[in-house]
Amino acid sequence: MSSTRRLTTAQALVSFLARQYTERDGRRQRLIGATWGIFGHGNVAGIGQALVESGRAMPYLQGRNEQAMVHAAVGYARQCGRLSAHAVTTSIGPGATNLVTGAALATVNHLPVLLLPGDTFATRPADPVLQQLEVPYAGDVSVNDCLRPVSRYFDRITRPEALVPAALQAVRTLTDPAQTGAVTLALPQDVQVQAYDWPEEFFAERVWHVRRPAPDPQELDRAVRAVRGARRPLIVAGGGVHHSAAESTLAAFAAATRIPVASTQAGKGSLRHDHPADVGGIGHTGTATADELARTADLVIGIGTRYSDFTTASATLFANPGVRFLNLNITGFDAHKLGALPLVADARTALEALTTALAERNHRVDPAYETEYTDAKEEWERRVTAAFTAPDPHARPTQAQVLGLLDDLVTEDDVLINAAGSLPGDLHKLWRTRSPRQYHVEYGYSCMGYEIPAAIGVQLAAPDRPVWALVGDGTYLMNPTEIVTAVQQELPVKLVVLQNHGYASIGGLSEAVGAERFGTAYRHRAADGTFTGPPLPVDLAANAGSLGMRVLRARSVRDLREALREARAADRPTCVYVETETADTVSGPPPAQAWWDVPVAETATRPPAVRAREEYDRHVADRRHHL
Repeated sequence: MSSTRRLTTAQALVSFLARQYTERDGRRQRLIGATWGIFGHGNVAGIGQALVESGRAMPYLQGRNEQAMVHAAVGYARQCGRLSAHAVTTSIGPGATNLVTGAALATVNHLPVLLLPGDTFATRPADPVLQQLEVPYAGDVSVNDCLRPVSRYFDRITRPEALVPAALQAVRTLTDPAQTGAVTLALPQDVQVQAYDWPEEFFAERVWHVRRPAPDPQELDRAVRAVRGARRPLIVAGGGVHHSAAESTLAAFAAATRIPVASTQAGKGSLRHDHPADVGGIGHTGTATADELARTADLVIGIGTRYSDFTTASATLFANPGVRFLNLNITGFDAHKLGALPLVADARTALEALTTALAERNHRVDPAYETEYTDAKEEWERRVTAAFTAPDPHARPTQAQVLGLLDDLVTEDDVLINAAGSLPGDLHKLWRTRSPRQYHVEYGYSCMGYEIPAAIGVQLAAPDRPVWALVGDGTYLMNPTEIVTAVQQELPVKLVVLQNHGYASIGGLSEAVGAERFGTAYRHRAADGTFTGPPLPVDLAANAGSLGMRVLRARSVRDLREALREARAADRPTCVYVETETADTVSGPPPAQAWWDVPVAETATRPPAVRAREEYDRHVADRRHHL
């Protein structure tokens, strides 16, 4: 008879998680590196007590906001290449529903995080309990069901013994390179503390091998023929290149074939900025070089991309009448998009196979095509340098000039984190990425408030790297709470706050679509009822300082250069605060090089909306389906 161990359900879960490992390419690491938690009546006596009981076996991290804890876990997982993750536990009620935004972000970006929200009583001794949402038509629904559509796997553990298959399925999903994302195990508070005789083999050390599926031979043969037949091929590198650790393989493939490589937000950094084949970001926030190549490409080779509307310029970018697509992707769902030839496989494995097959005939693009995109890249680099350059050291910097000062300072060790506002566009167009993990822009969900907690997660995963969180004032005000966590953990994250008095990005978009910047500025209400008065007297630097950060205020380009240098060398959490120049007379980054579909009012009386609709109708005419 096999031996057993008597533990509570929560104790068993924590003990199980502490013994799970991943392995890829011969490298093994712990799957759940730590558990974040905020405790309430729904998890304090269960998971909380189990974490106390576990001692050092399961490290605990204290958060301030449940959504932020998930963002920190996602930042950690991305920095770890999805091979290690964090768990997040909350109480029932608002603690659990606060997880939903972070869970959606994780699942959209295919990044693993384990969510352990408390739940209402399974045995229903009292109904309703504190914070319970009563649903008249269903007695088995709780607020945790909000997490179902944003989770890759969801289960509610209504009896202790149900944990065994659920825990195994949860870990299987977390370690599946095609299915990973948010995983939720809802834990009724009474079941958490119930004891059960668990089989010892449940706690045996398990190593989950992360697969590298090879391409199907017939699909590979069709892919090779497609590449060889293309005169103007273009690679679109997505986040799957990073998830597969295929950066060096892509570099070798591009060097051998001379096919130019454009990148999505998630894929930027797949090649160093100075690789001869790198032509920068693609799509609405892309470079002129990449977007012009996309308009004339006869074969688009997508590698690990899901082709968001920003990448395709809302289906207007790939304009060649005969354009075809070849998609290398680990998921069949994404590999078949845009009527593509699919190559369903791990990105690195598929690229290695393609490189070998094409090398047999020394395949490479026409030298004239290579010269064309190389010259265009050089011209774009001159535009980048112009946007980065601040001629007057005593003036307030523009946002692009802030990036230029960072560009002068950082090395390949630094990590830059951003998610929302106008910064993702400037970064995608302008940033010169030096290493695969340097560019950390979350644009799948583009969640305001992601940056500060994500920086904490990245710093935990890479303690020896300088980690920068870049935020505008609107994003800062969404989620500054985890500054306290950075101070508590003594993590030397660097926060750069760009004060631009509101939602500057949406303000620009609002103007473009005829909404006249309505509701996008942080200003006093004027006599006519609009928010067009003086800027609000909000001191974000003082706020960051009150939460425990060291704050460096910069009032000019010269001040900012010194502040950034000081922050990079700091061994404690440090904030650099600067008000950026937004006047139209100041040179900024190049404008959008491709369209983005934001519908405009079809009927309107105000002239800005009428003009915007006319412009919208012109662009819509260029939209097409790729079949």
